[in-house]
Amino acid sequence: QVQLVESGGGLVQAGGSLSLSCAASERTFSTSHMGWFRQAPGNERDFVAVISRSGSNTFYADSVKGRFTISRDNNKNTVYLQMNSLKPEDTAVYYCAAKASGLIVFGARAYDYWGQGTQFTVSS
Repeated sequence: QVQLVESGGGLVQAGGSLSLSCAASERTFSTSHMGWFRQAPGNERDFVAVISRSGSNTFYADSVKGRFTISRDNNKNTVYLQMNSLKPEDTAVYYCAAKASGLIVFGARAYDYWGQGTQFTVSS
């Protein structure tokens, strides 16, 4: 298991923007698809976005499509989630996750490594 470390959580006004980041080990980062998930109180851990190992392909949940952008920086072994036009419904604990290269899957259980999570709150 390799620890993933998220940062960038906090409080932002509705309609605002914020960027989350997740740092991983070089080995994990270079061999994994990197995804973001979120979990609100009482809810399951839901898929948000994923970027392929190569960085060539990205996929988003319908609820964030057009507002969120996932990217990765191979030099920094870091994946980012740029969040724009934020809504109170985006409030959740956000988790970074890594999946061994292969099929891109949206289910949380398919991912191998997880960060500790970072709380992100959007105020109205």
